[in-house]
Amino acid sequence: MKEYKVGSLFAGVGGICLGFQNAKSENAKYKLLWANEIDEYACATYKNNFKHTLLQGDIKLVLHPELAKDNEEKKYYENLHEIILKEPIDILNGGFPCQAFSIAGEQKGFNDERGNLFLNIIDLINMLGEKFYKPRVLFLENVKNLQAHDNGRTYKVIKQKLEECGYKIFEKVLNTMEYSDLPQNRERIYIIGLSNEEDIELFNLYNKDVLSNLHNNKTSEDRVNDIKRVINYDLTKENAEKYYYTKTKYPNYFVSLDEFKNSDKENRINLDEQIDEMYQFYQCRRGMYVRKNKSGVCPTLTANMGTGGHNVPLIKVSDGIRKLTPTETFKLQGFPVGNGYNLPKEFKGKKYPDSQLYKQAGNAVSVPVITILSEEILKILEKNDNK
Repeated sequence: MKEYKVGSLFAGVGGICLGFQNAKSENAKYKLLWANEIDEYACATYKNNFKHTLLQGDIKLVLHPELAKDNEEKKYYENLHEIILKEPIDILNGGFPCQAFSIAGEQKGFNDERGNLFLNIIDLINMLGEKFYKPRVLFLENVKNLQAHDNGRTYKVIKQKLEECGYKIFEKVLNTMEYSDLPQNRERIYIIGLSNEEDIELFNLYNKDVLSNLHNNKTSEDRVNDIKRVINYDLTKENAEKYYYTKTKYPNYFVSLDEFKNSDKENRINLDEQIDEMYQFYQCRRGMYVRKNKSGVCPTLTANMGTGGHNVPLIKVSDGIRKLTPTETFKLQGFPVGNGYNLPKEFKGKKYPDSQLYKQAGNAVSVPVITILSEEILKILEKNDNK
């Protein structure tokens, strides 16, 4: 089979990599050469599931080892620098950090160091171009708000810099719940850059007619079946007690009418009363009120699920109210946990923290959406190379 070589920046726990790995066409496939990630916990999860080279560290130092703080660090990054530029790649992908642009964050954009990490993509494209040739395809993912950030100026700069590298840029915001079987409301922008004129001519993925064929039309019954596939309703207080919300653990979330009348509280929360439907998802917002997701699916999973508080969506189960488990949040992103993808159990001799897994799931991409898009790209590459 024809193999197209892939390099992955800001790889996280490998959602984009897995999507490309899953993509197949009749006579072609992707070959993952390397991936880069800085977060040591995410790296542990990644290494648990992929065999190709993982370049663990700061991408800025990978590309510019001369900026290292001492000789030991410089030597480490010089080795990674050699690996990342060892051979050309056909596709460069990455879900570059989105917190700088997200409406869930402070929206500082390029004034946030994380926002400037995008410029490393430009650096790598140019370095590969000088040594071999620029990647034929770019595949980038980010939050929907990237387009609107700073009245559109941020995305204008990003698009302009990619175009200056020689790419025709296509972008589309797609919602996970509309283009996969995953019951999660997750809108993300998918940016595809093509440098080959023949590839550009064949690219029609974002045309209305093509997207309408990929779009699903789920009934409420379909959604319930999708939810049952990712949520483990067999868990109980006996085997998953730490995920349950009870009056003993969270008295302020189970306030009776009498207790409320005799208190100075402005709002009354009682999860037993307000979380009253199976196969629905709820959120307790700022400890003030409970909200059911209107679309009948899980609300957008966010990285701050792992930062404490009560950000993890809640569900009603047969014996009470509980939050989603880390495994369920990964499954809501399309990771086949227990079926080819495994979450780590330990980190440096200690139990692997749930908080890191929640954060990773919130930062991840929806794997099936990546697979759909990367398969369409693969068909274009294969068709042009077989002319």
